[in-house]
Amino acid sequence: MTATVETLEGLNRRMSLNLNQEEVEAEVRKRLAQVARNVRMDGFRPGKAPMKLVAARYSSEIRGEVLGEALQKQFGEAVQANQLAVAGYPQFSGGQDGAFTATFEVFPDIKLGDLSQVKVNRPVVDVTDADVDRTLEVLRKQRVQYHAVERESRTGDRIHVDYLGKIEGNPFPGGEAKDFPVILGEGRTLKDFEGSLTGVKAGENKTFDVAFPEDYFAKELAGKTATFEATVKSVHEPVLPEVDDAMAQSLGIHEGGVAKLREEIRSNLAREAKRRIMAKVKEQTLNGMLEATPFDVPGSLVSMERQALLEKAVNDLKARGLKEQDIKLGEEIFDHQAKRRVALGLLMDTLAREQGIVAKEEQIRAMVEEFSQSYEDPSEVIGWYYQDPARLKEARALVMEENIVNWVLERAQVTDETTTLEQLMGNA
Repeated sequence: MTATVETLEGLNRRMSLNLNQEEVEAEVRKRLAQVARNVRMDGFRPGKAPMKLVAARYSSEIRGEVLGEALQKQFGEAVQANQLAVAGYPQFSGGQDGAFTATFEVFPDIKLGDLSQVKVNRPVVDVTDADVDRTLEVLRKQRVQYHAVERESRTGDRIHVDYLGKIEGNPFPGGEAKDFPVILGEGRTLKDFEGSLTGVKAGENKTFDVAFPEDYFAKELAGKTATFEATVKSVHEPVLPEVDDAMAQSLGIHEGGVAKLREEIRSNLAREAKRRIMAKVKEQTLNGMLEATPFDVPGSLVSMERQALLEKAVNDLKARGLKEQDIKLGEEIFDHQAKRRVALGLLMDTLAREQGIVAKEEQIRAMVEEFSQSYEDPSEVIGWYYQDPARLKEARALVMEENIVNWVLERAQVTDETTTLEQLMGNA
């Protein structure tokens, strides 16, 4: 048996394989004989069926198995002899007179580029008392209570109304409701509707027009004007809880009161800021690495990654209640993401191997402990991770990424940019 390898375009290779047909047929006969000793066929005792009938039924299947094994064996030997790093799976074709062709891709030979040219803008953030105050205000609003009032409604109030809408004198689908809640100023209903219910009292009846925008999601209503008749059932004003020990206790702070609550909020904000900064720095660094180190990416690996991303997206949508037949996704929408993920994986593997970068156990432990700080009982979360080594895979991968990013940052052009927490979070 002989094999020759031909270099095609890019990472593609073609290997010519020649199988000894006599050896193949000898192996087929041997396996047929083994099958014949035990096979059950109608009209014959076990193992007594004529070889001619056994061969007619099983020879095609057995020959396929023998050819597949022989091709894989010769392919593997040729790969080893030629020191090839095969990416994906080979495609076999041919078969005339024992001549086959294997088409496949190899992994790229990656030469790291000049990482000193990578440019990274790194945000620098201090968590301030004002940031803590804003978070406290959000927590207060999440715990708002509404109390009935006799005055006219105003922004921030919650009102309940019965209404009936008509277009050209005729009711329309979705144009009627009973005891419908509206929080004025939230913008969850049309501006004309919400605005017309500002300045009304409980028990008041009001008629007003509402113009549906041209791009309204219900096409049959888009661009039309409806007349609504509404009865105000109630008006409630929002009452926010005081920032006191009772509020702190409701948030799980059983000792230390408001001071401890503010301390916890500051720690959580600092942890989230660190995560956001690392994400921004990591994205810039990885993009810079790819730009500095261009190389061909095996299409077979990209195809497998596309399929994996598609399956994950479909499973996520099904978990949200969508039926599989209603999910219309194609692999092509994940092409860019898949290619980037494969390229980054190959590049980081190369850098880690060449520079001896590893994820140390103490780093993994620190990462798990950081994960656990968001939970009420951190020790329980840590124990859960360490019950099964497979659960540490995510933490190990993140540590490895951070180690690689930090290695590159030591050589890159890094500019620190002072910013606010709100700007970092995208709220300013």
